[in-house]
Amino acid sequence: MPKYTYKVRDERGKTFTGSYTTDNKDHLRTALQNRGYLVLDITEATQGLFVSKSGSNRRGGKVPGHVLSFFAEQLSTLISGGVPLVRAVALLGQYSSNQTLGMVLTQIAHDIAGGQSLNEAMAHHPKTFSHVWLSLVQAGEMGGQLSETLMQLSIYTKTQENMKSKIITAITYPAILTLASIGVLIYFIVGIVPTFAQIFEDFNLTLPILTLMVLKVSSAITNHLVALILTIVILVFAFRLYVRTPNGKKRWHTFLLSMPIFGNFLKNIYYNRLLSTLSTLLRSGVTILNAIGVLEESFEGNVIIQQALKQVRADVAAGKAISDSFAATGVFPGLMVEMMKMGEESGKLPGIIATLSKFYADSVDQFIARFSAVIDPILIVGVGVLIGIIVASIFLPIFKLSQIGS
Repeated sequence: MPKYTYKVRDERGKTFTGSYTTDNKDHLRTALQNRGYLVLDITEATQGLFVSKSGSNRRGGKVPGHVLSFFAEQLSTLISGGVPLVRAVALLGQYSSNQTLGMVLTQIAHDIAGGQSLNEAMAHHPKTFSHVWLSLVQAGEMGGQLSETLMQLSIYTKTQENMKSKIITAITYPAILTLASIGVLIYFIVGIVPTFAQIFEDFNLTLPILTLMVLKVSSAITNHLVALILTIVILVFAFRLYVRTPNGKKRWHTFLLSMPIFGNFLKNIYYNRLLSTLSTLLRSGVTILNAIGVLEESFEGNVIIQQALKQVRADVAAGKAISDSFAATGVFPGLMVEMMKMGEESGKLPGIIATLSKFYADSVDQFIARFSAVIDPILIVGVGVLIGIIVASIFLPIFKLSQIGS
């Protein structure tokens, strides 16, 4: 009777491993799930392929979201067309346009041929496939609907990637304009103003207040440029070290969510991601407890929401209603809680969550459109005013010098 090594997470979020001897791997998975555990990996011990979370033998790497979305769609099409799983994965690995994904799929095909399921083979590549991917593939395999689940994964990944692209597009132009403006201002202050300062000093002119202020700023920056750069580098390095600490990370994430205007924008992004992921997981047959556990792992980028999801999972495991569990955290908006309550009462929770996800996605789109329309003229006018002040401070003494000469 084969011996299996498993990796699970309990309702408190603690991850641990163990081993069990059984003649059927699916029976072990079912037994672990019935005990309330989120199954992360089950591997036959004799294969020696299990790698711990902290191990250094991980394989694979980051793959762009649009590449993963296309892969899921292709694999779904091949499986629904009757191509055996191992053959389909091997073909996609062989002809993949992404070298990293091609290497990963080749190894996955080898593992599947060795007796592992698709979920177990993907679990060896955590840098490529997220917890959402692993949970959905596992649910699809157990429910006999792998092709349909992969198509849902493709749509989900494509939607998340589109949202990310919209955000990047919205901030790219303002970021480039800001950097270019800073470069121009530094050139004026460090390169041009000191030259005219020497001219004014040679002619012993009585300078206007505006010119004196600009000259003092230029002198301070020019004379202490190296110290200023070092100070900025040290501050950035110290800040990055601080936000890596538990307390620093919590304070920083709290500040981000409480910022005027942009705080609500970030919240809407997080709410959309949370709800769309939860809806996809539930529609694919993942239990609510396991789905919330997957969400908790997916929100490592914001500890406020991650801790709230941890509390939600504990409350749901204790028998509390989903809507009540979300409401008890005090983190999620009342609209989300009420819609979840309606979904529980009507038995249409995944559909209502998907509708609510679209609501927050539309809110994000509206903010991006307004932001793009407002920020560009503000930056242009602001930079124009600063450059105008510098130019005026230089030309005022020149006008005075020309009057003296005439």
